[in-house]
Amino acid sequence: MAVLVKDVMSSPALTIDINKTARDAGKLMRKHRRGFLIVTEKTKPVGVISESDLIEEVVCKNIRSDKVKLKNLMHEPIIAVGPEDTILTASRKMKENNIHRLPVIENGKVIGVISLTDIARTSPEMLDLLEYRLKMKEKPFEIKEKTTIGICDSCDNYSDDLRIVDDQWLCEDCREESEL
Repeated sequence: MAVLVKDVMSSPALTIDINKTARDAGKLMRKHRRGFLIVTEKTKPVGVISESDLIEEVVCKNIRSDKVKLKNLMHEPIIAVGPEDTILTASRKMKENNIHRLPVIENGKVIGVISLTDIARTSPEMLDLLEYRLKMKEKPFEIKEKTTIGICDSCDNYSDDLRIVDDQWLCEDCREESEL
């Protein structure tokens, strides 16, 4: 069963109007202890901005944060996922675009954000499954049962005395025929 974006995303997402400044964005990030905002224009998502954008484009360049409009700073177009996408799809989009967070958009509206951290929270279960599969591949497959019940691989009849012969489960009659 695939893990869906809606199962691990953070919600609600923090949004900020396109006409706000870098200073407004920084204050909102600090207030909510988040490093990512979705920039909206009349509630429609149009771009994104992260704390690293503020550092690289405003702080490092020694520009006054109250003079920089988000419309000049945000990343566009938005790279997003839907709530029914798998986290594998989300992680591939993040990797392909070298980003750490994606807006989750449904019917043109922002409903959440999924981050690498959100995906990592699901990892313990996934790692357990991968480890189990690797262990299965390490050991050669061997049939431990000598007899079983079921459908004969040769005649397709039901038998309560199937035995393995040349990698096939055969009933008593088919076993006798194979010995001839």
